[in-house]
Amino acid sequence: MKALLTIGLLVLSNTFMTLAWYGHLKFAEWKWFSKLGLVSVILISWGIALFEYCFQVPANKIGFSGNGGPFSLVQLKVLQEVITLVVFMIFTLIAFKNETLKLNHLIGAVFLILAVYFIFKK
Repeated sequence: MKALLTIGLLVLSNTFMTLAWYGHLKFAEWKWFSKLGLVSVILISWGIALFEYCFQVPANKIGFSGNGGPFSLVQLKVLQEVITLVVFMIFTLIAFKNETLKLNHLIGAVFLILAVYFIFKK
């Protein structure tokens, strides 16, 4: 149960992180948003990133084996990175229609799956 909760919280965290880091590139298409200066965009991104931390910190606290969770620190980090890339890929395909998946992206995804396999192998 802690494993699923940790993964769910990491997915939510990374959704907000992706929105904070890359959302402004899409939001620039909105007339009112495109008029904002860099400082305003940074502050909006920080506001979104606050929610990222509200999910990421509990995910790591619940998931870390040192706190009774199921994952080592290295496993948590690898999970987080893979989730980040999956969330980013989904965000990109939904928000940026001009981006496409290519063969090298799929090959990279296979290597990520292999990385997870080897990190979790006992």
